[in-house]
Amino acid sequence: MKPLAGIRVLDLSRVLAGPWCTQLLADMGAEVIKVERPGAGDDTRHWGPPWHEHGDERVAAYFLAANRGKKSAAIDFSRPEGGALVRQMAEASDVLVENFKVGGLARFGLDAATLRAANPRLVYASITGFGQDGPYADRAGYDYIIQAMGGMMSITGLPDGEPGGGPMRAGVAIVDLFTGLYASNAILAALLRRASTGEGATIDLSLFETQLAVLANQASNALVSGADPPRQGNTHPNIVPYQPFDAADQPIVIAVGNDRQFARLAEICGAPEWISDPRFASNGARVAHRNELVPLVAGRIATKPAAEWLEKLEAAGIPAGPINRISQALADPQAEFRGVVRAIGSGRLGAVPTVGSPLRFDGQRADAELPPPALGEHTAEILASTGVSGEELHRLRAAGIIA
Repeated sequence: MKPLAGIRVLDLSRVLAGPWCTQLLADMGAEVIKVERPGAGDDTRHWGPPWHEHGDERVAAYFLAANRGKKSAAIDFSRPEGGALVRQMAEASDVLVENFKVGGLARFGLDAATLRAANPRLVYASITGFGQDGPYADRAGYDYIIQAMGGMMSITGLPDGEPGGGPMRAGVAIVDLFTGLYASNAILAALLRRASTGEGATIDLSLFETQLAVLANQASNALVSGADPPRQGNTHPNIVPYQPFDAADQPIVIAVGNDRQFARLAEICGAPEWISDPRFASNGARVAHRNELVPLVAGRIATKPAAEWLEKLEAAGIPAGPINRISQALADPQAEFRGVVRAIGSGRLGAVPTVGSPLRFDGQRADAELPPPALGEHTAEILASTGVSGEELHRLRAAGIIA
């Protein structure tokens, strides 16, 4: 049995942070019901190309990345009857996740106060750009903007003055993804507390605060030193050498994490004199003399092909690896052995390729077996399970309240 078997999650979120959270809960066994707008659905269904097509169905690859394991109910809760249906579903749910603007659901009677009054055991998680209060509370939050405002772009990219230098966003929406992970952690903690107290919780999580939190050592560096960390491209602010180097045929990354590893690197580079050189004898010294050491290492690495270096580095216990394209990473022997890429499901979208969950419990992967759903694929099934008759389903569908 999966850890969250028996937990029902009502997912009123869309795009990435909320769906990422609920997908993780689905992977761990929760029943996740995704409520979407009839005729439109989650915005990311239309964020193509590329597209996944099966029969008459077409959905953007973006949507597939964050919505496996869920059932889709297309309900227009902006209309009174639709709102009543969703409130009824919330009364029978353990968790609700939403990422509307602050107060956006109150006019439909789907806010935390209303739903928790009817179901005190409900764990209600709100994800917003800036939190439920404060001077920016009413602003919409987008990953790109938060990376800019939250300091991430200031430390990402090449330094000013170098060709191509300047602030740069990360290659994926890391603020959304981290916020989804934080949200799932908070929900699990609230469920654990509920097991003792019987009471649910109201969770307030923001993209902005998450971005500040995941600055991690860079935020700590700024707080301790009083100086803003600079952009330094692919190098590390606290460790040297810890960066890409060009081998004779392709670049590789070498990550020397301590003095013992550096000594072994010096040996395999044929430069044992580096070990006793006071400029390089400790990590602190290497950071201070980065501009002297890095060209020396680069000169040695450039003399041999990557495969030869990677074999030597692995034998010496020095972390290193090639810089793969995504297709190469997904086809890596380790990824294939661990079954990372899967094709799941046979619903209206057919078999959907997906990168599975990295979680394993007792040797078993925590992957949801349901594929990402077509829009409204499970509306009738879900509403029938709450007691809505077939005749009523037909009426609601004819009225455009459900689809």
